Amino acid sequence: MPILRTVRGGENLHILFWLIKDLCWVMDLRWLGVAMVLPTVWLAIWICWRSRLDRSDLYHAAAVVLWISANSTWMIGEFFLHDGTRPLAVGFFLAGLGVMGWYHGGAWLAQRKA
Repeated sequence: MPILRTVRGGENLHILFWLIKDLCWVMDLRWLGVAMVLPTVWLAIWICWRSRLDRSDLYHAAAVVLWISANSTWMIGEFFLHDGTRPLAVGFFLAGLGVMGWYHGGAWLAQRKA
């Protein structure tokens, strides 16, 4: 697929899939929303993998993987489990915040030492 030749192209496609997934969520299109989870999460992981050589991009992409995982978990819980997956979604969100804290905290400490 030509759009996946660059990370930027993958990010653009990822945004499209994410918007479709969230539109399905708000419109209560359950099965289409769930179907959009797979390409959306897959693209987030692909972007993370492709970003692995740049520390900043890698950490931010990993946080996005956790964010879309939290978002998808929350959506599935609302659709099918009486909002019963919210605690798991919170765990994904907190992990994403942890990744960001680790990266930015480390950068801040490195800057202070310089």
